[in-house]
Amino acid sequence: MMATIVAGLIAGLIGGWAAMFSAVLGGLCCVVPNAVMAVRLVAGARKPGGANPATFFIWEFVKIALTLALLVIITRVYHDLNWPALLGGFIVALKSYIILLFRHSQ
Repeated sequence: MMATIVAGLIAGLIGGWAAMFSAVLGGLCCVVPNAVMAVRLVAGARKPGGANPATFFIWEFVKIALTLALLVIITRVYHDLNWPALLGGFIVALKSYIILLFRHSQ
């Protein structure tokens, strides 16, 4: 989420308010489905009997479908959409795990 906010601030400085909102919305298209999947997998792992491998694959498909649905909804609802900012925010959120690799490299 922090990477999405930073991407939004940078896009806002470069392209204005529309770019900032586009970058944040693009990041949320990645953050929200991943959060839904994580919550569901943690809940599944805590139930008696533990995690089911099929649950992971089902929720992975749900995550992809939710990501695509959010992208379609944003393109139809937000009329001042800045495509480069949207895609930039999405990619930054998608690849933000790289930041964790550098944080734990000691």
